[in-house]
Amino acid sequence: MDTSSTPSPDSAADRVRRRADAPLLPIAAVERATGLGKDTLRAWERRYGFPVPERDAAGVRGYPPALVDQLLLVRRALLAGERPGRLLSMPREQLDAVLAGVAERTPALPRVLPGPPVLDIAEGIVALRAGGAEALRHWLTLGLARTGLGSFVVDGIAPLTVAVGEAWLDGRLAVYEEHLYSEAVQAVLRSALLPFQAGLETRGPSILLTTVPGEAHVLGLLMAESLMTLQACRCLSLGPQTPLADIAAAVRAHRIDVVALSFSPSLPTAQALPALTELRARLPPDVAIWAGGGSPALRGPRVAGVRVIGQLVEIADAVADWRRDRSPTAD
Repeated sequence: MDTSSTPSPDSAADRVRRRADAPLLPIAAVERATGLGKDTLRAWERRYGFPVPERDAAGVRGYPPALVDQLLLVRRALLAGERPGRLLSMPREQLDAVLAGVAERTPALPRVLPGPPVLDIAEGIVALRAGGAEALRHWLTLGLARTGLGSFVVDGIAPLTVAVGEAWLDGRLAVYEEHLYSEAVQAVLRSALLPFQAGLETRGPSILLTTVPGEAHVLGLLMAESLMTLQACRCLSLGPQTPLADIAAAVRAHRIDVVALSFSPSLPTAQALPALTELRARLPPDVAIWAGGGSPALRGPRVAGVRVIGQLVEIADAVADWRRDRSPTAD
């Protein structure tokens, strides 16, 4: 049969070649595509020499699509419990081999952009408005069933929570609907955590999670607890608005290694920074403080002895660094 006029199917080499010829992506696009923060990517480049951007014909720095694919595998490895320090300091051939194994044994994490989201934000808001907390819990549970807990939190709940907050601010959601959303998400995440907490053999650090007085939002804490649990940390959650003296007392009573605090944009900087400063003074020097959330206080001058975690995915870095530097059993 004459096949001279029949297009041949793409070979693997053709697909790789087209991928290599694609335009470089700016770091903001890589952040959106992978969920890895720009600060994290730059810190990794300085510390481990990976990922290293390239320059296009105009001399503009960017990341090739193949490197973005590799970063997605790195992220999957971190959520599966791999330590950044061990992973990213490997020789390139060894890193490729480890990531190939990750690709085979762990479910893929969808890119934030492009591609379908883990949770359809508009669909979630419709479910909330039409059926209340019960309908939203059902919808969220179905979303969780389609992906792993780590991806559900980082790529699903985190952006959905931002969208719900924006909808409340511009009047598309009532105050009570925002509260129903918070209750539904808490119920689904706590239920999802139960199997991990029941059979998990924990390692250091031992982490206390709470908020300072005046900070009533708890979803950030619960999302952080989910990712810390996936890292096999022992987590003790006190809920919101714990007096600073009680935080210090709980640290002593439960031999806590890290105090993790969440700060929402609604907490004024004038309250957040003094609370962080006072708590740092109340705690022993060897007890770490990690602070995360959307508060402007975390983007300004830093409080000495406080580690700011800009994005949820950076929790894996923080845990790995503690285990390397502080844990007596770290290898």
